[in-house]
This record gives sequence, structure tokens and C-alpha cells, in this order.
Amino acid sequence: MAPSSSTFKPNPLSLSVPDPALDRWLRDSGYLDLLDSTASSASLPPSTAAAAAASPTAGPSSGVAADVLSFARTLASLLALNPFARLSAADLAAPTPSWSLAFVGPPGAVSYSWPPTPTQARLRVQENVRRYARNYAALAILVFACCLYRMPMALLGMLASLAVWEGVRYCRDHWDLAPGIAQALLHCAQIATAILLYICNLQFALVYAIGLSYVVMMLHASLRKLTPSNLPDPGNRNRRVQPKRS
Repeated sequence: MAPSSSTFKPNPLSLSVPDPALDRWLRDSGYLDLLDSTASSASLPPSTAAAAAASPTAGPSSGVAADVLSFARTLASLLALNPFARLSAADLAAPTPSWSLAFVGPPGAVSYSWPPTPTQARLRVQENVRRYARNYAALAILVFACCLYRMPMALLGMLASLAVWEGVRYCRDHWDLAPGIAQALLHCAQIATAILLYICNLQFALVYAIGLSYVVMMLHASLRKLTPSNLPDPGNRNRRVQPKRS
């Protein structure tokens, strides 16, 4: 019998599928959902499974330790992950997904679960951030509005800053100011804005809003199971995109 190396010849043209095209095909055909659903079944290493089968008398402490270690590895990968690495302008320009059907989905394990491996967590976060970018942006605006509601001084400072810049715009549009006076007026507005933001603690409201929005986004993106973009119902896993017949 001929060796296996001579059976399969290398690709002479070095043909390959670009990563964006492959990702688009996986997302549109629904196979990202399949990868996400089958990743949990392969999350247990073969050595761990063999060790558990070889030592049936081992106590539950080893299983608990393995679960804790897996949770820590996944959490560490989420903390070190850049969720915006694959986000593009086309994702922000796409239509906003449905809040009830796509973003939230059916309650329970059908739509949410903890990713058992760092690879699955990375896959979920990067894909969900691309898919629900406009939903996360709306949530960030809502969180910032809630922070301003809880911090009235920050809200007053932001309104005062807007009033200062509106006054500068009115003066430059309706008054015939010399270039030097217009430049001095602009610098005065910048200094007044910095003083207002510092006195009213608007920077704290921004930090709170950004931090809370990031935490909410990471929790949802990591726990939300992937679903085909054209099939918002995660309970129906047997449907796949069929090629159009001419």
C-alpha cells in the first residue's frame, strides 16, 4: 500500500478562503450556532475523561476542582479579550436586531449558558458584539442617562456646557468678530467647559456609564448562545439555510 503522504497531494495553487468570507458563510448558513452548540460536548479533554473512567473511586473533589479550573480559565480569557477586535463599520450600519426575539431570546438554557472553554467564550463574545452592536450602543446611552439621573450635578454641568458652546456658536454666526476675538472666545469656552465638568463631576458619570455598559455587554455576549442571523429562534436547530434553486 502506498504511503498516505503520496495519496493526498499538496495544494499546488495555495488556494484558500479569506477569513471574512468564511466567517460570513458560517454566520449566514447557521453553522456558527452549530459550532457553539457542539463546543460544550468537546470541552472535556480526553485525558480528563480517561482519568475519570480509570479511577471510578475518585471523590467528587477532583470534578469540582476541574470545574473551578475551567471556570477560572474561561473568566481569565474573557478579561483579557478585546471584544471589539472584529467589529467593523458595516456592523454598526446594519439594522438593529429585534430586542425580544434576537437580543433577549427565549428565557432559560435555550438561549443562555456559561461557555465551558475559552475558545467558545471568544467565539460568542466577538460574534455577539458584531451582531448586537447597535443594541449595546442603545444600552450604553440608556445607562449614561440613568447615571445622569442619579447625579443631578453632572446633568446640570452637561447642560451648562452645552449652553456655553451654543452661545459661542451664536456669537460666531451672528456677530462679525475679528479672528483674534473669535479664537479667544473659543479658548474661553474650552476653559469654562473644563471647569464645569470638573466641578459637576461629569467625568465620574462617564466612567460609571462606560464601566457598567462594558460589564453588561460582556455578560450578555458571553452567556448568549449563538443563533443563525436569519433564524432568530434558537429552539429550532434543525433548520438551515437551503441554497436557492434556479
